[in-house]
Amino acid sequence: EIVPLHSSLCNNSETPSQRKKKKGKNIIFFKTESLLFKVFNDFLKYIFNLKFKRHVGEQEEDTNLWIGYCAFHLGDYKRALEEYENATKEENCNSEVWVNLACTYFFLGMYKQAEEAGFKASKSRLQNRLLFHLAHKFNDEKKLMSFHQNLQDVTEDQLSLASIHYMRSHYQEAIDIYKRILLDNREYLALNVYVALCYYKLDYYDVSQEVLAVYLQQIPDSTIALNLKACNHFRLYSGKAAEAELKSLMDNASSFEFAKELIRHNLVVFRGGEGALRVLPPLVDVIPEARLNLVIYYLRQDDVQEAYNLIKDLEPTTPQEYILKGVVNAALGQEMGSRDHMKIAQQFFHLVGGSASECDTIPGRQCMASCFFLLKQFDDVLIYLNSFKSYFYNDDIFNFNYAQAKAATGNTSEAEEVFRLIQSEKIKNDYIYLSWLARCYIMNKKPRLAWELYLKMETSGESFSLLQLIANDCYKMGQFYYSAKAFDVLERLDPNPKYWKGKKGACVGIFQMILAGREPKETLREVVHLLRSTGNTQVEYIIRIMKKWAKENRVPI
Repeated sequence: EIVPLHSSLCNNSETPSQRKKKKGKNIIFFKTESLLFKVFNDFLKYIFNLKFKRHVGEQEEDTNLWIGYCAFHLGDYKRALEEYENATKEENCNSEVWVNLACTYFFLGMYKQAEEAGFKASKSRLQNRLLFHLAHKFNDEKKLMSFHQNLQDVTEDQLSLASIHYMRSHYQEAIDIYKRILLDNREYLALNVYVALCYYKLDYYDVSQEVLAVYLQQIPDSTIALNLKACNHFRLYSGKAAEAELKSLMDNASSFEFAKELIRHNLVVFRGGEGALRVLPPLVDVIPEARLNLVIYYLRQDDVQEAYNLIKDLEPTTPQEYILKGVVNAALGQEMGSRDHMKIAQQFFHLVGGSASECDTIPGRQCMASCFFLLKQFDDVLIYLNSFKSYFYNDDIFNFNYAQAKAATGNTSEAEEVFRLIQSEKIKNDYIYLSWLARCYIMNKKPRLAWELYLKMETSGESFSLLQLIANDCYKMGQFYYSAKAFDVLERLDPNPKYWKGKKGACVGIFQMILAGREPKETLREVVHLLRSTGNTQVEYIIRIMKKWAKENRVPI
């Protein structure tokens, strides 16, 4: 689920008036300059006025820079770029224009150009913040630490540091900075949204709601805050509750236009993937989470290849991306029988589960459980699954994996109980589920239930495999009656000598149990019937011995 992107830069650019003050001048176009940037409409009115003056030939000094500044803060970065680039071509261009141009490049995702322009700018705190963020984008740890050391204990620098912490998934560190700033600046209400966002990322959805309420009391129609509130409701309650929180945004035309892609994307998530193929593909390169949610949609549709095609070139940077890429590789590896994909999945899971930031989280522990599951180290799987099973008592997928791990470690009694908790028809019709449950039934001395599982299946390769499992596992457990029945069907489906040998051994085993009084004598009639369905020369000899005993003991066969 997506929530608003975190701010990357603080005080994105200087106003032309701020630069003029540095030169000893102060050009003010309107008496209301101090109120100019308080609301969105003021930017629109001001930029319209500037364009009109330029059109009629009345433009004043720095008009293009003011238009660039307003366009930037309106989010019209392409227009701002045009104005700032033109400004750099003028004679006596102030070097400080370059930092505004660099910020514009940054917000357009043109990071190489942003770095080049940034280095042409005069040294300033804004330039340092910009280069600090670019070092993060380029994953250059050496430069990142260098610019980090230049940050000062001022609000703008600390907010920039907090956003880097956020983007590197260091949410608690970001929270600490925001709370420290809020102690001295209660009027910085928007920081409550950032704190709430960090708590959301840490899965503390109820805490996130409490912090967010402080902001919504003052700004009840905030698009960003209401979207985050909806995401919290999705996690805490349901998609329907989350969608209800977005209703006010959808009813407000201006708010909906501002965040229409975000809202449409989240509605797909809240509605369980409804409309995914219509809404998500155009947003893949617009909203980062759109690609991930589309991958999840394909996985839920069992279209593993499409999911892989969408994520194979993604270089993961967040735990969620590593986890999803691991899941896709695991699914494809199981489907194709590819050890390479399974190994990649195992490495991704171990990377997340072993990281300092994720090792104590539920997703981190799930990753370690998945890693050990792929390595078939089921005792270790259970250590991790047991640590959070109370949160997933009614979760079918968790129970499916938990039951398999229990069965694989020999605890078939508990495994059977967990298997039977599963409600999903899709899982209950899966051969893995049927085969493990059948094995549990056999190990728990309930071979009849295993046989009934086979009887409910349609004839297929999977039903043939289940027959083999029942035949062999029942034989090992001394449950010869159902072993003989299974071998009999196998022999009729495939006249392979090994099935006759298994059937013969099982029939003789039943006869021995009858002699020992551990099987009803009446069962001998069915044993003779099973033997007669085979054309092997040994059949008559075995039946003759059984008949002789039956006659001596007055057992009708």
